[in-house]
Amino acid sequence: MLQPAKSKFRKQQKGRVRGTACRGINLAFGDYGLQTLEHGRITSRQIEAARMAISRHVKRGGKLFTRIFPDKPVTKKPLEVRMGKGKGAPEEYVAPVQKGRILYEMEGVPKALAVEALRLAGHKLPVKTRILIRKEGYLEA
Repeated sequence: MLQPAKSKFRKQQKGRVRGTACRGINLAFGDYGLQTLEHGRITSRQIEAARMAISRHVKRGGKLFTRIFPDKPVTKKPLEVRMGKGKGAPEEYVAPVQKGRILYEMEGVPKALAVEALRLAGHKLPVKTRILIRKEGYLEA
């Protein structure tokens, strides 16, 4: 699973993910992309599950680009612990994504195969997504 090698601070505040993305909204590397239609937090497990779904469907053909990285720690307190006594330990890492952010890009595979692979990956994610195709616009997924 993805997580930062080291960070300046172990814990971060929760914050809010709102608005529309300004960066990472255009296809930069591939011909097909998966774009979010809403904001949210995507865990490293979900990123990995979607990546595996894509690579299995295309039988490891073509090239896949992951455009997000989970660098925000999420803390949890152990079960059945009373309130107080400080903040819990970091449990997982998430990538906060805004509406319009490109999550994955692909190249080097036929259109039908790429669209189906990205559709399968979209089902693994907690946000609504659509498929972008260079030169054609987008498909709702």
